[in-house]
Formats: sequence, C-alpha cells, structure tokens
Amino acid sequence: MEYTIQKLAQLAGVSTRTLRYYDEIHILKPARINSSGYRIYGQVEVDRLQQILFYKELGVSLERIKEIITSPLYDETQALKEHREQLLGKRKQLDVLIANVEITIDSMEGRIVMTDKEKFEGFKQQLIDDNEEKYGNEIREIYGDDVVNQSNEKLNNMTKEEHDEVSRLANEVLETLEEAFKTGDPSSNVAQKTAELHKKWLMYYWREYSKGAHAGLAQMYVNDDRFKKYYERNLGMTEFLRDAILIYTGPMRNN
Repeated sequence: MEYTIQKLAQLAGVSTRTLRYYDEIHILKPARINSSGYRIYGQVEVDRLQQILFYKELGVSLERIKEIITSPLYDETQALKEHREQLLGKRKQLDVLIANVEITIDSMEGRIVMTDKEKFEGFKQQLIDDNEEKYGNEIREIYGDDVVNQSNEKLNNMTKEEHDEVSRLANEVLETLEEAFKTGDPSSNVAQKTAELHKKWLMYYWREYSKGAHAGLAQMYVNDDRFKKYYERNLGMTEFLRDAILIYTGPMRNN
C-alpha cells in the first residue's frame, strides 16, 4: 500500500513537517515523487519510519539513528529484538517506580511505615538500568562483570545521605573542572583538586581505588562520545580532565 505524506503523517502520528525534515536529512526518503510533485511512501518507508520512531522513543538522537539504519550491517529483525529488550527494561523500571509510588501513598495514609532507603529504591535502580543501557557493554568489557556488579550493589545500598553527597560531588567535579580548564594547566592546583574530587566521587561506586583503573576510565571518557558529551562543556575539556587525572595517578602520587 502507498501513502501520500499527509496520509503517512496521520497514520504514524507525526507531522508532515517532520516527514519533510526526515527527507531533507536523508533518513527517510519517499519511494517516489508522483506526477503532481507529491511524496509517495511505500511499505519499505513505512517500516523504516516505524524503526525511526522506536529509536526516538528510546531517546536515541536523529544523528545516531541515521548512522544505525543506513549502516550496511543494519538488520531490521535484530533491531526489533533489541527494541523489545530495551522496552522490557523500561517496563521493569516503570513497575519498580509504580510500586514505589504505591508504597509511598500507603505510607502517607498511615497504613505502613516506609524507610528512607525504600523511598529511593526505584530511582537508584533506574540509574543502574540507565548506566547499563548506555555504557554497560564497554564497562563490563574493560573492568569485568564482578567489578560492575559490585559497583551496582554499592549504589543500591546507598543511604539518602550518601546519594545526596555523591550528587553534590558530581556537580563539584564539573564546576571545579570548568575553573581548572581556564588555567590551561592540568598540573595546576585546581586541576589536581578536580582529579581528587573525581576520585572521591568514584569511591562511592568502587570498592577499592586503583590508579590504573582511574587512568583507564579517564582515557575512556576521551574515546567515547557519550562520556565526552557529559564533560565537554568547552571544547577540549574532556582531554584536559584526562590529563589532570593522568598527572594525579602518576607514580609520584599516593593513593
């Protein structure tokens, strides 16, 4: 079956402007242009639009979606299987959050007493699931399943106070990094303070500290655009953090 751009937009619940934009960026071209100049979409385009919308629902950027679906290695069936696993993971997380809300309501209405730890269970599990989805394969390949599982367990057992402190430290690392970056010197006192704060932040997730692991993590930040996106408030900031950490973890420094 074939669809005009208006009919396909109506079918998929998107705007015609969106479909025109997808055409412009070469992520979804129409099957043909008819004699009246209208875009016409066939079954192949309908299936591709479904895939695009699946990826968008999972929070994948259009740029990344384009890379995925235009790759010669792209497999629609395998992509659907991956979508299913990711959606099942999201459903699991929603079930945890719904259960957490229901328990909170019961607590507020006086039917149960809810501990502070229970109040944050859903949010901590969501953070673990998000990290696994985004970085799990790379982290497990580098550090091994045992290390990652121990880190997840440590996060799950955090108290509210510890959770607040690790969030504060994460913000302080970014603020101090921005200040240090202005000096242009990764060996400066403020840059080394950034590396020290980064170590303190890590220790809320790691059971023990290793200079080599810290240095390796810093290099991974540089190699992976997903990490760079977090630290790259200014061009070159991730490399600066890496250099500061490499100086911090140098042989003359103590653990």
